[in-house]
Amino acid sequence: MIKIYDMETLEEREILFRGGSGADVSAPVAEILRAVQERGDAALREYTLRFDGAAPDALAVTAEEVDQAAAQVEPAFLAVLEEAAEHIRAYHARQKRESFVMTEREGVVLGQRIIPLARVGIYVPGGTAAYPSTVLMNAIPARIAGVGEIIMVTPPGRDGAVNPHILAAAKIAGVTRIYKVGGAQAVAALAYGTGTIPQVDKIVGPGNAYVAEAKRQVFGRVNIDMIAGPSEVLVLADGRSNPAWVAADLLSQAEHDRMAAAVMVTDSSPLAEAVAHELARQLAALPRAEIARASLEANGKLIVCRDLREGIAVANRIAPEHLELCVDNPFDYLGEIQNAGSVFLGRYNPEPMGDYFAGPNHTLPTMGTARFYSPLSVDDFVKKSQFSYYTRDALARDYRKVSLFARKEGLDAHARAVDIRFEGGEA
Repeated sequence: MIKIYDMETLEEREILFRGGSGADVSAPVAEILRAVQERGDAALREYTLRFDGAAPDALAVTAEEVDQAAAQVEPAFLAVLEEAAEHIRAYHARQKRESFVMTEREGVVLGQRIIPLARVGIYVPGGTAAYPSTVLMNAIPARIAGVGEIIMVTPPGRDGAVNPHILAAAKIAGVTRIYKVGGAQAVAALAYGTGTIPQVDKIVGPGNAYVAEAKRQVFGRVNIDMIAGPSEVLVLADGRSNPAWVAADLLSQAEHDRMAAAVMVTDSSPLAEAVAHELARQLAALPRAEIARASLEANGKLIVCRDLREGIAVANRIAPEHLELCVDNPFDYLGEIQNAGSVFLGRYNPEPMGDYFAGPNHTLPTMGTARFYSPLSVDDFVKKSQFSYYTRDALARDYRKVSLFARKEGLDAHARAVDIRFEGGEA
């Protein structure tokens, strides 16, 4: 089922291999975007009926619907949502940036302003599944950043209603408005605006291949967080690791999607053999066993290295979305991890803690993009603007230097714009 590899014989392409993203959906997505741009709400209703089998009375979710949904959620889970939200708020509050002003040079004032985005759109997968965690992870940083309006879109169930857990999470997270629409058509609505759904400045949140492609195609008209691929985890485990625990952690990602990637890197051949056995045993009891098995067969790997240092080098080359350090003294190795979306330290911190409860964001770079992308954060919901001010005396001190610089670039009008204030122009 899952293959065991010896690092000494493993080729580079095998180390970095991730299954393809499936069929090319760019053409049908382009058609959906075009239809929504041209026909607005009418197109949204047609696609919602076609893809979700739902015909809601109204696209907008009312405040009464939100309150009624929250009342349906069992108190114990509502309490968990509230506590998770507090952890997420506490973590992301530390990310908030401050504007600054510099006055070190006489007569010169420089600065940077941190400005929240006016309106953002949050995509939350729905329909047959419910992801209230996605609501919290995307909306709370936006709220901390000071975003004016947080617009959430999520597909309805066949009854035309939104899952009550999603609505309860939206209420806790401070979502401004909610609409019953999903898929590429929802991305189109956020990017272009319709009669009902307003245009936003940025779209964030995960989705299927159609949603990801739609985000790719509307980028430029609006900003996006990232193009997220299938979920992935890399467990770096030493020989003292519990094989049952490691197998469970691998399966926690494999059950997401047939295209998900679950990889273990270890310095122990016996552990690799034991984990392979545990995966087969635990699969039999999983409700989503078929999906998890397909994921392990296509993208699963158990890689045996000479030592943990080599294992860390492999992890950095793969640049996984989630990286578990199941080793003694994990903080000794943290500084060597250069490429990972989120790092889980120790034997008692499985990846689902980050999915739901710990506080750091679970919207993470995938497909090796942790080499240059970061987790979703408060930074994603602000923009930076800069300003400068010169007095006459300050400009007099520097204008000849600027004029020289401009002329070296062949831009005489640039040079003239500073020269004219002192050489032949009116003061």
